[in-house]
Amino acid sequence: MKKYFGFIVIVLLTACQDRKVNTDVEFDKYKEAFVLRLWEMNPGWASGNGYHKYDSVLVVPNKARQEKELEFVKKELDQLSEFNSEELSEANQIDLKLICNYLDGNLWEQTQLKSGEWNPSNYNVCGGFAEMIGNNYAPLDERLRNFSIRLKNVPAYYEAAKKNIKNPTKEHTQLAIEQNRGGLSVFLADLPASIEKSKLSEAEKFELLKRSAAAQKAIEDYALWLEKMPNPNPRSFRLGSKLYAEKFQFDIQSNNSAKEIYQTALTHKKELHQKMVKISRSIWDKHMGEKPMPANEYELVKQLIDQISLQHTQPENFQKDIEKQIPELEKFVKSKNLIYLDPKKPLVVRREPDYMAGVAGASISAPGPYDKGGNTYYNVGSMNGWPADKSESYLREYNDYVLQILNIHEAVPGHYTQLIYSNNSPSIIKSIFGNGAMVEGWAVYTELMMLENGYGNNSPEMWLMYYKWNLRTTCNTILDYSVHNLNFTKEQALNLLVNEAYQQQAEAEGKWKRATLTQVQLCSYFTGFTEICNLRKELMKKQGKAFKLKTFHEKFLSYGSAPVRDIREMMTNN
Repeated sequence: MKKYFGFIVIVLLTACQDRKVNTDVEFDKYKEAFVLRLWEMNPGWASGNGYHKYDSVLVVPNKARQEKELEFVKKELDQLSEFNSEELSEANQIDLKLICNYLDGNLWEQTQLKSGEWNPSNYNVCGGFAEMIGNNYAPLDERLRNFSIRLKNVPAYYEAAKKNIKNPTKEHTQLAIEQNRGGLSVFLADLPASIEKSKLSEAEKFELLKRSAAAQKAIEDYALWLEKMPNPNPRSFRLGSKLYAEKFQFDIQSNNSAKEIYQTALTHKKELHQKMVKISRSIWDKHMGEKPMPANEYELVKQLIDQISLQHTQPENFQKDIEKQIPELEKFVKSKNLIYLDPKKPLVVRREPDYMAGVAGASISAPGPYDKGGNTYYNVGSMNGWPADKSESYLREYNDYVLQILNIHEAVPGHYTQLIYSNNSPSIIKSIFGNGAMVEGWAVYTELMMLENGYGNNSPEMWLMYYKWNLRTTCNTILDYSVHNLNFTKEQALNLLVNEAYQQQAEAEGKWKRATLTQVQLCSYFTGFTEICNLRKELMKKQGKAFKLKTFHEKFLSYGSAPVRDIREMMTNN
């Protein structure tokens, strides 16, 4: 835990470690009240979780708001000091840890990381407005009226953002410009279309469009301000070892340090290379004919992967082919009895919204715990406007084999399945403070698990591409740690990704960009995957013939999106 100067701050950070005795009943009451206070403080976050009481509120991120948030954290930590973790149930012990981690992390963000000063992309209203239009959680007219009220604060929101920003990074400045301008489509296209379908009065429509125009101007003014802002000595996008280690502990919540995970990833990378070389030698003649087999092992694997990667879809069919594969994955999971899939929870494959573009090429947007019946969206990046060579490179990366693994990861039985279980968790705390390493780790784990159970008919080509994909997960950690701790250059990063991880140039370029825009998140995949595999191995040894894979999966997911270290403690103690 970070040690801060100042007696008061130190007391706050240790409050969660020095508690008085209290009961589960009282802690449950505290949690219920805490969540309501949390939503009042964070209306946008509340809406994203399906709690729509504050949909009309847009918080202006000014100094008064920052002081209010610090006061909120202090009061909550004071109340938590009344609870003794050892007197609570196992489930509540995890909830207590999650709340403490959030509050301590919030304090650390405000006093140490201060990303609101150097990351202009933190400020973007477009996503929240898009969700209000796109999700049918309430009648359209009601949503549009809240939309209209919320619009009133947009100009003040961006004026406060301008005052907060000091010495931003070049990379986050450019991202903020692109994403905010991309999000204007919500007001230029989506809003007018919704107004046309509404039953609002003419006066309401007029006022809504007037406020929309003011919001659009504020967004464009913000983008222009960022473009013209003098910034002769921009902050480095690199976090540095000290902040990185602290952020890793808050975000990942692992028993391992960032450095330990990095070293484990280096070892795993070597093991994957050995497996890939063995497979490549066994199927070289099948794919390469009379072509001589290279003596260099990296070149051997690379040439074979390049050849197999020529089997891919076309840009115009990319999203359609993803849609086709989802039912096939569901059928396989059911036939192998791997985990229960709820047929009542819809998955909608859609083009990635413009306000989300620029970081990842595929993602899942799931409904919150208050909106369990809502759609889960599989967001697919578009190649519209790309030159032919970039599209070809991208499609070779997501070739016919890898695309199936991607769909396992994002959809079934990966993120889509896990997030449904998470929303069904009896603890709303585990839903709203979901641990990224557990969520991403589960998705990565399912890739291996599906192939272990015969998906892809155990073809060596599928296993080779899986190892390539898993190498990508492993190198995510190596890349992220190296960039932010070891000053990895772009040249070094591309060499790692292209020559040692066999990624296409377009994918490698995108991953480098992602490493410059995010910190620690790229480590979540490998960390969670490693911890879940270790837990399964431990339970298989302990339970012997009594071990059932389906039981393990459903029990593991029943704890919600809690850190793997805490789930492990509960599953191994029972």
